[in-house]
Amino acid sequence: MADDERLARFIRKTLRSAEQQLSDAKKAYQNGKRSAEAGLPRDEEGRARIVCRRHAEYRAVSMDEKRRPVCYDAENPDCQGCVEDIRDGTIETW
Repeated sequence: MADDERLARFIRKTLRSAEQQLSDAKKAYQNGKRSAEAGLPRDEEGRARIVCRRHAEYRAVSMDEKRRPVCYDAENPDCQGCVEDIRDGTIETW
């Protein structure tokens, strides 16, 4: 019985790990696809490498389906300018 329980635990742990790896791969693919569509350089996880106007720092950010950084705040003028720069192709990158 103990061997059966260990085998079941091993299978569950391996399955959870595989599910997590698949989820990570899907996120990286979507990040890379959206960053590439916006014409932005990407990091190893596919996130866009931009210089954030609001926080004045280098950031690797995921992009949403509208090709905006996921940290985008519609009320913030810096974020609005960032999205305009992305669309114009003039955003600062690293």
